[in-house]
Amino acid sequence: MKKSILFVLGSLFCWLAACDKGTDTPVTPVINPLNLPATVFNYANLNLPSHFTTNAGAGLPSSINGMDNTPASNPVTNDGATLGRVLFYDKNLSSNRTIACASCHVQTKSFSDTATLSKGFLNGNTRRHSMTLINARYYQRGRFFWDERAATLEEQVLMPFQDAVEMGMTLTGVVERVTAQTYYPDLFTKAFGDKTVTSDRIAKALAQFIRSIVSTNAKYDLGRAQVNGPGAPFPNFTAEENTGKQFFLQPIAQGGGACFGCHTTEAFINDVPGPANNGIDAVSTTDLGAGETFPQLAIFKGRFKTSTLRNIAQTAPYMHDGRFKTLEEVVEHYNSGIKNHPTLGNALKDANGNPIRMNMTAAQKAALVAFLKTLTDTGVATEEKWSNPFK
Repeated sequence: MKKSILFVLGSLFCWLAACDKGTDTPVTPVINPLNLPATVFNYANLNLPSHFTTNAGAGLPSSINGMDNTPASNPVTNDGATLGRVLFYDKNLSSNRTIACASCHVQTKSFSDTATLSKGFLNGNTRRHSMTLINARYYQRGRFFWDERAATLEEQVLMPFQDAVEMGMTLTGVVERVTAQTYYPDLFTKAFGDKTVTSDRIAKALAQFIRSIVSTNAKYDLGRAQVNGPGAPFPNFTAEENTGKQFFLQPIAQGGGACFGCHTTEAFINDVPGPANNGIDAVSTTDLGAGETFPQLAIFKGRFKTSTLRNIAQTAPYMHDGRFKTLEEVVEHYNSGIKNHPTLGNALKDANGNPIRMNMTAAQKAALVAFLKTLTDTGVATEEKWSNPFK
């Protein structure tokens, strides 16, 4: 009897100390560490406010109609996004189980990172600053990463797993890790009809979760809902915020900053043109941006994807290399610091082809910053359905 008890205890100890084959560190399996609601959260129905889907009729589109990059083969579902949420926060999916997607895209930082460069699984630095995931579904061009090297979001979400700095895995290894966790069979079955784990299904679930992260309830939205178009004064704005909004919207020739030209629609994200050069450098040397993805096209050299301005006050530092620490620095760049790069966007050139100088007053710069802060939807940083399910 005593030997039987010792055998059982010994077997239990071996099971608790189990680890995957290879170079993995020992890990104690947990039956189900997830904190998920009995009824899944709503991810599929975004409940967009009417101003998101009704064009105000100005020269540039204000609605997001036709902007959604969600493929017909991967619509957002509640169960699919729930699975994606778990995958997004699961540190088991990095080589030494220390990094998840959420490590570099932090919810409380509006799915960006306060670090200039994020840290990978061996504490190495990522090459570029972590871009926010908010409104990713409304980047009409549908390409991802600062250099647009991923053709789709489904392609993008698998690349950090395989990056030598970020997570250090192979797709085969990721599938094996997911398969080994006891909490995934039920989630995969609900999302896809059976418990089979594939990299394609992992990609689809992660993409669904990310596409569900949409900012629609900022101070801006509360004001926008009370007027017929974005150009009208918002009743809930201060005089300074309304001044900043007008500067943001108006063309340069009319005394504005023409910011809306590159941060278009109510999603405040670039539409058709694709990667842009905003003159932060005079020449491109170690980072060619989209020029590395499309080397045959000289116009892409030094151009980078334009991110949404939604929740911009929570996503510092700014630009692909995180060089600007504050919104004030960003505004000053556009005011006086644009450099004459060979691929500088035409919207940032004057009539003679030189970089524009807006010569903003201190009051105008402060007003523009005040307006940008109205784009913060605090719910994005706190909403449980986008939070860590392992807590």
